[in-house]
Amino acid sequence: MIPKNKLEIVCPAGTPAAFKVAVNAGADTIYCGFNNETNARNFPGLNFSKDELKEAVSYANQYNVKVLVAINTYPAAGKVHVWHQAIADAEECGAYAVILADIGLLDYAFKNHTKIRRHLSVQATASSIDAIKYFVKQYEVSRVVLPRVLTLRQIKEFKEAINVGIEVFVYGGLCVMAEGKCSLSSYVTGLSPNKNGVCSPAEYVDYKEEGENLVSTLNGSVMNTFNKNESPGYPTICKGRFTAEGDTTYLFEEPSSLSIINMLPELLEAGVVALKIEGRQRGKAYIESVIKLFRDAVDKVNNGEPYDANTLLHSSQSLSEGQSNTTGAYVRKWL
Repeated sequence: MIPKNKLEIVCPAGTPAAFKVAVNAGADTIYCGFNNETNARNFPGLNFSKDELKEAVSYANQYNVKVLVAINTYPAAGKVHVWHQAIADAEECGAYAVILADIGLLDYAFKNHTKIRRHLSVQATASSIDAIKYFVKQYEVSRVVLPRVLTLRQIKEFKEAINVGIEVFVYGGLCVMAEGKCSLSSYVTGLSPNKNGVCSPAEYVDYKEEGENLVSTLNGSVMNTFNKNESPGYPTICKGRFTAEGDTTYLFEEPSSLSIINMLPELLEAGVVALKIEGRQRGKAYIESVIKLFRDAVDKVNNGEPYDANTLLHSSQSLSEGQSNTTGAYVRKWL
């Protein structure tokens, strides 16, 4: 039986080159950001100028691919004009929607930029029916990106209670912190993803050899020590390995990627319309591989056909952080 609604693949693109790869590989929608602090992946060498975004949108339009612009950080005092300009530029470039977190920016876009849709970023930390209802009613948000802390049952309850498009993360880095409120990076570097668009910025990252081990540091603070048989991960505090009460372990989160490619029918049944893949900082090969992994599966689910979920789940491990996957909170067995 063919389902009434359809799932779409929402793919990241950190560069114009990755953007074209995403279009050609079969993404339905692509999200990207400007090369400044208005987006939460403000790293050197990533993101788009206004001219690059305009060209990217033009290319996407040839293939009926929608473009979303992430303007999902919180404006600094006295600099809100930078964020206002980003919204105006996204609209002028022909983007399908802007992804916003700050309530002031949502109000500004609602009143001043009526030609572009408003999506609620996961950075808004809206994880209750009342909170999402407020954004939908006040600012006519058409889609909400849900935090990665909700179960499938909760997502279904949201959809039944609110007339809004539901987008969820299905693959990539798993953040266990309250998105939009994590300040761990700022404790060590003075910069945070919420205000500056950077978590563990590269200029503060260093690796050094100590005997047979490789030590990763963030602004001089040791995040992890890897032996020769381990794959060294990027030094973020949430995935650091620390010693507490004599026990050395991952205190916050183990280096594992979210992958719920085996749960697509359940997501469709829960009312989800968009599957978000994380990874704007990842390369072209990653983008192409993950989209192709999901494309066939999503097409089969949209047509009411079965797909080989276990094989795809196993295949996705080679692309995962730490070569391991998790379903995160979607299946919360402790409730």
